[in-house]
Amino acid sequence: MTDETSQPTERRNFYGRVHGKTLRASQKQYLAEDLERLTLPGVTAADNPSRAPLDVAALTGGRPLWLEVGFGGGEHLVHMAARYPEVFLIGCEPFVNGVAMLLGKIRAAGADNLVIHPGDVRDLFDVLPAACLDKCFLNYPDPWPKARHHRRRFVTPGYLQLLARAMKPGAEFRVATDIPDYVRQTLEEVPQAGFDLVSQTGQGGEWSDWISTRYEQKALREGRFPHYLTFRRQG
Repeated sequence: MTDETSQPTERRNFYGRVHGKTLRASQKQYLAEDLERLTLPGVTAADNPSRAPLDVAALTGGRPLWLEVGFGGGEHLVHMAARYPEVFLIGCEPFVNGVAMLLGKIRAAGADNLVIHPGDVRDLFDVLPAACLDKCFLNYPDPWPKARHHRRRFVTPGYLQLLARAMKPGAEFRVATDIPDYVRQTLEEVPQAGFDLVSQTGQGGEWSDWISTRYEQKALREGRFPHYLTFRRQG
């Protein structure tokens, strides 16, 4: 890692807090009963001190591998898992409340083609083999609105270079956001990391398999409008 956002002496996070409101009893139950079973092993330094690459073929059974960075409440991740049983998904989310919400949705949907990493996506990038991802989703990421915090956004070189390394040539990268300045930075930074812009649309131009998340609904209620950007990994 060469970018300042990923120096081991100062790992700036693209996410903020990791705990929110007090968990409901059912959510505590999901965490106690399901989290260990659904957590992707071999990602953290404690589980994989040598940082050996994950065996993606064994993980996916040869299926295409998709990644969602920051799955929020899990609506989109579970929706994709249910709609595409022929693929395998990894969801990353450090926010404990979001992880608990996702576990409840997995139970309700009966989805069995996904695992989660309840932590920093950079730990996952450390152990993902090169050119293993077929698709990646970044839906309503933390906007870090203050100018001095823009370097914490996911769409910066320190993250995008790692993502580009992990994605296959021709793999699709989708970004959904309601923040115009995040769109600006996405359009500036993502192509420089080795992606081509395929499409840029607004409300009404959603992807055909899109499901509106609670974050999107909150944005709409507050008068902010979605932007949907699709990129293709070069090569």
